[in-house]
Amino acid sequence: MKPSNVLILPGWQNSGPEHWQSRWESAQGYTRVEQHDWMRPLRGDWIARLEDVLLSCDFEREGPAVLVAHSLGCVLAAAWASHSRNTCRVRGALLVAPPDVEREDMRQMLTSWAPVPLHKLPFQTVLFASSDDPFCALERSQLFAAAWGADFVDAGPRGHLNAESGLGDWPLAHEQLLQLMRP
Repeated sequence: MKPSNVLILPGWQNSGPEHWQSRWESAQGYTRVEQHDWMRPLRGDWIARLEDVLLSCDFEREGPAVLVAHSLGCVLAAAWASHSRNTCRVRGALLVAPPDVEREDMRQMLTSWAPVPLHKLPFQTVLFASSDDPFCALERSQLFAAAWGADFVDAGPRGHLNAESGLGDWPLAHEQLLQLMRP
C-alpha cells in the first residue's frame, strides 16, 4: 500500500504541526483530507469531500485506503460509511478520540453533526480513547466502538489525544495503523 493511500482525517479546527497526525503525515507521506472550512464544519460538506478524495485514489492499482481519524474525523468516517456506496475503497480505520457531538455543549458548537451514526463499519476498525477526554466520556467512546464494530483501546488519562497530550509520534497507535494497512 502506498503511503498516500493513508488518509488523515483531522477534526474540528484541523491538526497543528505538533499533532501526531501532522507528524505522521510529514514523516510517512500520508495524505491529509483538506476540508473547505475547518472552523465551521458542515457534516454534508465534509462527507462529500471525503467521498471525492476516495474516488480520486487509484483503487485499481493501489488498493483500498486506510482512514486515520481524530476527533470529529471519527464521526466523519462513521457518517461517510453510513451513506457511501464506495465503502469497498476503505481497508480499515484508526479512530482516535471521537467527540460526543450529542452532548448539549457540543451540539451548540457543531450544529450539523448529531446524531452520531451507530452502525457497524464495513471495514476493520480500531478506536483509541482517553479516560479523561473533555469532549467524550469513556463510556460513550466504548459505546461508539461497540456500535462501529471497532477494537477498543483505552489510552489512559491523556486528555483529547492531541498535541497537548504529549504523544509525540505516538508509536503505539502507529503500530496499530501498520497492522490495518496489511492486506
